[in-house]
Amino acid sequence: MANVLTLILGGGAGTRLYPLTRDRAKPAVPLAGKYRLIDVAISNCINSNLRKIYVLTQYLSASLNRHIAQSYAFDQFGQGFVDILAAEQRAGDSSWFQGTADAVRKHWLTLDNYDCDHILILPGDALYRMNYNAMVRQHIESDADVTIAVNVTPQDQADQFGILAINEQGVITDFREKPKNAEEQAGLEAPAKMLEQFGLGNAREPYFLASMGVYLFKRSVLHKWMSETDHIDFGKQIIPESIKTSKVLAHIFKGYWEDIGTIAAFYKAHMDMLSDHPPFEFVDHSAPVFTRARFLPTSMFAGAVMDQSVVSDGCHIGRATIRKSVVGLRARIGNQTTIEESIVMGSDFFDSEGAAPWDRSKQQLPLGIGNYCHIRKAILDKNVRIGNDVKILNVNKLDSADGNFYYIREGIVLIPKNAVIPDGTVI
Repeated sequence: MANVLTLILGGGAGTRLYPLTRDRAKPAVPLAGKYRLIDVAISNCINSNLRKIYVLTQYLSASLNRHIAQSYAFDQFGQGFVDILAAEQRAGDSSWFQGTADAVRKHWLTLDNYDCDHILILPGDALYRMNYNAMVRQHIESDADVTIAVNVTPQDQADQFGILAINEQGVITDFREKPKNAEEQAGLEAPAKMLEQFGLGNAREPYFLASMGVYLFKRSVLHKWMSETDHIDFGKQIIPESIKTSKVLAHIFKGYWEDIGTIAAFYKAHMDMLSDHPPFEFVDHSAPVFTRARFLPTSMFAGAVMDQSVVSDGCHIGRATIRKSVVGLRARIGNQTTIEESIVMGSDFFDSEGAAPWDRSKQQLPLGIGNYCHIRKAILDKNVRIGNDVKILNVNKLDSADGNFYYIREGIVLIPKNAVIPDGTVI
């Protein structure tokens, strides 16, 4: 493997994922019951034998820093590391990161001490399984200055990504960051031959080639951009200008890829995991997704009925019915409760007395979900305390709303971390 240093960008505020990002960085958002979003990018690196990794953090980074420190410790006989590069004040510059490129520039003194030929820059908030070796080989064999991993996106999502055009040699000839409408997108529609490679030859709507936010730079080229310009963003500035002056290639990635940029995308990714033939499998012995080893007890089911759902470790579930849902670590769910098409993230800790949700011996509501509740199409963040006979159903069919202890985004009800919902509440 070539001498590659990896940078994972984890400093953004993740406003479109609010309130899941109210108390944590976007890459620290829980995923699939037991993981965090950052685990995907780090695992892809480890499975590609790229083990020299910096994670750039800024916004609400405490839980992200803690998770990385507790999850990724390589042995002392190798040269691998996963280290945090946090935003920090410097002499003459007290500003925070202004964009993706600015985050790299502000840490260039640290990066400059590392001897490498190429620098791989990754997002910390996407769901995909990719071995980067093929991309590195293409980059080196083609003597590219920059290589960008590319997937496809339908027209109704093209305004969320950088979209591009390539020639027959795979060189990127045009790049537009998040074009807002059909007029700005005109001329970049993916050709029919390219769509056939993705199994979309019969697509009725236009598709576009989209940047995955995975960039591989020659170190010398990236250094030039960092030292000779004041550009703050890769997608908006550096990439569009690079294609005019440098050799910028597309690396076509045909596998599953979901940018977890919105509540709808986050919810969809989880529901996709529960299908009969999920597009992304966490069970892949050749390329596992790693995370923190927690040593929790096995889950307990006391008369529960489960259908097309996954349950993580340390849970205690009473005589509940759970359909097409993801249940996270240490979750507590009471009797005669129904949960449908929902994500229950569980808890960071057990109640001090180990109380189940139907145990009302304490004044405070216990952690978890009580008895006789009905929850549908909802996301329950960690450490929630939900009383008995609570209905979370979006009864008014709202697309967006803010309540005292809930949010509705794109028709999905979100209960934020540490929320307490009294008995009998109807949402």
